Amino acid sequence: MIRRRLTGYALVLPGAAWLVVLFLIPMYLMWRLSLNSGAVESGFHFNWEWANYKEAFTLYQEQFFRSFYYAGIATVVALVIAYPLAYGIIFYGGRYKTILLLLVLAPFLTTYLIRTLAWETILSDQSPAVHLLSAVGLAPGGHVLGTAGAVIAGITYNFLPFMVLPLFASLETIDKRYLEAARDLYASPRSAFWRVTVPLSTPGIVAGALLTFIPAVGDYINANFLGGPNNRMIGNVVQGLYLTERNYPMAAALSFILMVVITVAVAIYIRVAGSRALMGDDLSELG
Repeated sequence: MIRRRLTGYALVLPGAAWLVVLFLIPMYLMWRLSLNSGAVESGFHFNWEWANYKEAFTLYQEQFFRSFYYAGIATVVALVIAYPLAYGIIFYGGRYKTILLLLVLAPFLTTYLIRTLAWETILSDQSPAVHLLSAVGLAPGGHVLGTAGAVIAGITYNFLPFMVLPLFASLETIDKRYLEAARDLYASPRSAFWRVTVPLSTPGIVAGALLTFIPAVGDYINANFLGGPNNRMIGNVVQGLYLTERNYPMAAALSFILMVVITVAVAIYIRVAGSRALMGDDLSELG
């Protein structure tokens, strides 16, 4: 018994050490920095400057809420695109489903920045895509760049694999006998989809939403290249505070607020969605 327990601790130790060194310690240092006062010229001093938090949220609450708004819409759009895509590959891809998945993921083997710059070209005023959008009334004035739609489109595209892969894995594990049983009980294809397939794929939906939403909130590349001054997200603010204004305590306070809010939001989301759904233990809920 003792040997088995020691083996368990030994297996957990590398991951725990990684978490402490690369997450807990940096978070503590960021929190401590957020309570400093001073300037680069005169130096920063730790003196429990809680006013940094109030000032950070007061000055940048618009960008703060905009980040969650953009990330939320991008997550929903990614789910709407990724679910039919993953479903089609799993149920109709046959022996080619692995190849089809690789084709879906192939564009994402290039760097994040290059993909975003490609979208900047695609959404330029002279591009055929913008001309088409303008013809159907989705690009007023023939202009897309510098709008919220351009930023959301870029975020959705860049984080789409984080939605596709969990859905693919979740749909692939579904036992086809459940679908056969539904048909034997005279369920229509639509009813079988909504009452069997969707509930069984809930772990993929929950995981995909988390993996897409969390990095999307802190993104600043898409807002920087595809948006305008009115589309700045909280990541752009933090970048400017660190690299341009060199107001490190304010940037640290804003980053810490963002991390806490995301943690709370994720906890509420998992609570609402159900931890059982996240772990895939939802077979009893099919009825």
